[in-house]
Amino acid sequence: MTKQPVTLVTGANKGLGKEVARQLSGLGMRVYLGSRNVERGKAAADDLAKDGADVTAIALDVTDAASVAAAARHIEGHEGLLDILINNAGVLHRVPALETDAENLLATYDVNVFGTVRTIRAFLPLLQRSAHPRIVNVTSTSASMTLTSDPATPFGQSGTIVAYASSKAAVTMMSLQYANAFRRHPSHAHIKINAATPGHIATDLNGHAGTRTVKQGAKIVVDLATLPDNGPSGGYFNEDGLLPW
Repeated sequence: MTKQPVTLVTGANKGLGKEVARQLSGLGMRVYLGSRNVERGKAAADDLAKDGADVTAIALDVTDAASVAAAARHIEGHEGLLDILINNAGVLHRVPALETDAENLLATYDVNVFGTVRTIRAFLPLLQRSAHPRIVNVTSTSASMTLTSDPATPFGQSGTIVAYASSKAAVTMMSLQYANAFRRHPSHAHIKINAATPGHIATDLNGHAGTRTVKQGAKIVVDLATLPDNGPSGGYFNEDGLLPW
């Protein structure tokens, strides 16, 4: 229905998601900016539109299956398909490891893990219709078990991200499992899915304590979203290449 590649970015009213939307629009794509808060989403889309971006705000709460389904119906009705899905929505609740409880994990996983599954499930039929579909799941370097097992790394020293780091490790494994499943099914074999970590970027998620900009962090997400057909699938990447699991 449209020659412009159609993209959806979740959690995109600010921070990394908004910058990814900016960069993908700059590549000539039509971008749907998913936001739980509709007014904030519209404000972000209006801000990007000032620079000529083709961005449309869409209500999308990844913790609400009805909201995700409604967003999928909206995009199907207006576009007929989806070319790129960026699962960016995420939360970080810092709780000391010895004080972490099931409620903390449930709140974190509901967004970071279950929200990603809800979104992929709802949009998979639209992605299947694309000639070159791409899914990018935003994860974290803290998801690396190899790096976390080294006490000399920041990840091995952190004691407040049991829920967050484990949820992002689940996202990387999910990306690999989906990639394997897509390869086994001829009807889905053209879909590429990868996990991307933007690094320690300064956003509201970490109180702007990060040492990298969202522009820097968005690069690997955009690169994986625009992979050629001979590109990888099922990988865990930062901008320097593959990360250790």
